[in-house]
Amino acid sequence: MWNRKWSIVGMSRNQAGDVLQDDLDYCYDAVQDVSRTFALTVAELDEPMSRDICVGYLLCRIADTIEDAGHIPPADQRELLNRYNQVLDPEDDTTVEQFREEVDQWIPEEPDADWEVVAAVPRVVRTFEALDESSKRAIRPPVRELVDGMAMFVERYAEHGGLRLQTFDELEEYCWYAAGTVGTLVTGLLARNVDDSVGETLQNNARSFAMLLQLVNVSKDVATDYEEENNVYIPQELLDDQELDTEDIPNDAKSEEFVPVIHRVTDRAESYLDGAQTWLEAMPEIRGNTLSAWAIPFLLAVGTIRELEKRPEDVIEEGNVKVSRSEVTTLFAMFAGDDDPSLEELRTKMRQRPLDEY
Repeated sequence: MWNRKWSIVGMSRNQAGDVLQDDLDYCYDAVQDVSRTFALTVAELDEPMSRDICVGYLLCRIADTIEDAGHIPPADQRELLNRYNQVLDPEDDTTVEQFREEVDQWIPEEPDADWEVVAAVPRVVRTFEALDESSKRAIRPPVRELVDGMAMFVERYAEHGGLRLQTFDELEEYCWYAAGTVGTLVTGLLARNVDDSVGETLQNNARSFAMLLQLVNVSKDVATDYEEENNVYIPQELLDDQELDTEDIPNDAKSEEFVPVIHRVTDRAESYLDGAQTWLEAMPEIRGNTLSAWAIPFLLAVGTIRELEKRPEDVIEEGNVKVSRSEVTTLFAMFAGDDDPSLEELRTKMRQRPLDEY
């Protein structure tokens, strides 16, 4: 279904200017490989929004892969991120080929999907550079802010070999760079041809949408982030309150002691629900944008908050907490008709119990 969709709605060379069709097709396939969740968002969009979001996401994912790479010394991580930022700077002479040559030594011999995208960075950047100027103006600044923020955090915790966030304020600062910038990117693509009041509403609430999704990810992936990336996003001040330390994360016997910690981060995520919903309800369906593309991840976050509240110990014992596949299928079916369902109604239902149980 995925490839068939892109063969139907994928743009021709004339439509895409200088974008080579095979590079664009590669970007769509790569998004599916590195994030099936985000691939679903891209698949819900139409052109040109799907193209812009797909390419913008991959630009961010390249930086994220480097930041998460535990096998790269922090000083080299920072240097690579800075070099990548130079590639994205239209006033800098650094070429993507130079960055690709420098990152080559760090690409694993058997690269996973993320590292395959890093290896293909010339294709991704080439596709980005062929977008229309208005799209590039909306995408470039937030991506560069994300890259710069990640480099800053890598340097801040260089001596630890992984992130060790200390306070809630620092967690939110990190979430801004990791996700808030992406919210700005999406809003920038949508707010160009709307009236001032709609644009202001979008700008004022984009952060809420991004922070909601990122904080939910932080809550549910505590053990995975520590074990796979040596990163701890849960603030140390919360661990201190429970007399816990980072080394306790993989200890199943400590799972009950982590419950208040998980609840506090989840509660902070939930505090952004109203702002995120306001952003969604103000969002125009223009340039191929659709409500379903962003409402579905919003509602999955609502369902994940419900599950985190119900079984927070699974974050430590199981390594992840997700809504069921059946609930995901039911949610997608809700947006399959001609008319969009009520966000408020779906949010209320999913906060109480799984959607497939109604």
